[in-house]
Amino acid sequence: MTVYVPAYDTESPQCLAACRKIVDIHRKYDAPASFFIVGKILEANPDEYRELLDDRLFETASHTYSHKMLRDHPICGPAASKEEIREEILRGKRLLEQVFNRPCLGIRPGCGFTNGLRGAPEILKLVREAGCRYVSSLLWGPNYTMPAPLNRPFRYVEEGFPEIWEFPGHGWHENLLKGNNRSGPLRILLFPPLMPMMIPHSYVKTPEEEFAFNNKPLIDMAVAEDAPYVSLIWHPWSLNAFDPEMKMLEMTFRYLHMKDIPIITFSDLLSILKEDLSQ
Repeated sequence: MTVYVPAYDTESPQCLAACRKIVDIHRKYDAPASFFIVGKILEANPDEYRELLDDRLFETASHTYSHKMLRDHPICGPAASKEEIREEILRGKRLLEQVFNRPCLGIRPGCGFTNGLRGAPEILKLVREAGCRYVSSLLWGPNYTMPAPLNRPFRYVEEGFPEIWEFPGHGWHENLLKGNNRSGPLRILLFPPLMPMMIPHSYVKTPEEEFAFNNKPLIDMAVAEDAPYVSLIWHPWSLNAFDPEMKMLEMTFRYLHMKDIPIITFSDLLSILKEDLSQ
């Protein structure tokens, strides 16, 4: 059975106000979610985030300490130094645990990568040292194109870390789909496209267009392919700037309920996959 994992890259000062609205929607639908939080953002408002997200519905995970790149990225810039990468991983995870007083099982690197952490054993070693059990770093299609295909979870066996799972994100980085980064045109479309039904003629302009070009086709594809899960790449600051009433989230959760698709967190998914492996 396919499940849905709502995940939010909480990475800017504008995210706190947005998260308040997002949390209201999740409580309305009794829908779990995973929040990947940048350490510096959490440091600025620890009490507010603790009060908001210390809830049975929500998993709190790391989005690194300050969103520096763990690997070279053609759009987001070069990798940080080895010392900085160590701080991004270990300090970010440690801060989450200090603020929420519960284990932080996962980390999502800033921006994500086209191959996740494949071929990066030095980074995976730090992930293991930090005590994380999963990463969510494969967030692009081939050659850093969008939308990201429906990649399935896997373990980093070839790199020597079979205990670490990769949970890819799927579809568009919704901030890029809307042009919310103000970066101008980007060369991010694959030709020929893998999923032509998910490519609009311009930036989407309404929550209905966002749902039609990103959410619905990807959810339908996941169900048709019996994928273990589907998870869109959402950013609270961008969701609120584009859709302050959170209509897109309402549409998405109503559709998931109509399709009888369970909603879980990445830590829930980790438990399910580990149990499947043991059988």
